[in-house]
Amino acid sequence: MLLGYSERTIDAKGRMILPRAFRREFEDGLFITRGLDNCLLLFPVGEWESVVSKIEEMPAGREETRRFSRLFFSNASRLMPDAQGRILIPSHLREMAGLEKDVAVIGLSNKAEVWNPERWAAYRGKSESNYEQAASDIGV
Repeated sequence: MLLGYSERTIDAKGRMILPRAFRREFEDGLFITRGLDNCLLLFPVGEWESVVSKIEEMPAGREETRRFSRLFFSNASRLMPDAQGRILIPSHLREMAGLEKDVAVIGLSNKAEVWNPERWAAYRGKSESNYEQAASDIGV
């Protein structure tokens, strides 16, 4: 399970060391793609396959399905962590998410997100005031 928050850095080659707590989930590799709210998504292989199945069940004739699928899959890459737990984040994804040197890695149970730390702080600050209402809305 992917939980918690970790501050990481991206080296000059575009590599990031995965949080130690996340490495077991990603030991068979992972998929990275464009996320929502200007972040990147990291999926363990099994979760990626589940997401792909859900997308394949969506009606292909709908414009929204085509638009989402094209952007989601065209920005996806399969990555394999090296012996030090590093992954190479593709340059177009780093640019898309505004990632430079410092990044925030967020665990979301079955996947993780990689954020520009300033964007994460702004998003978190905006969302915290609605935390109780969101919990109530989803029945937690």
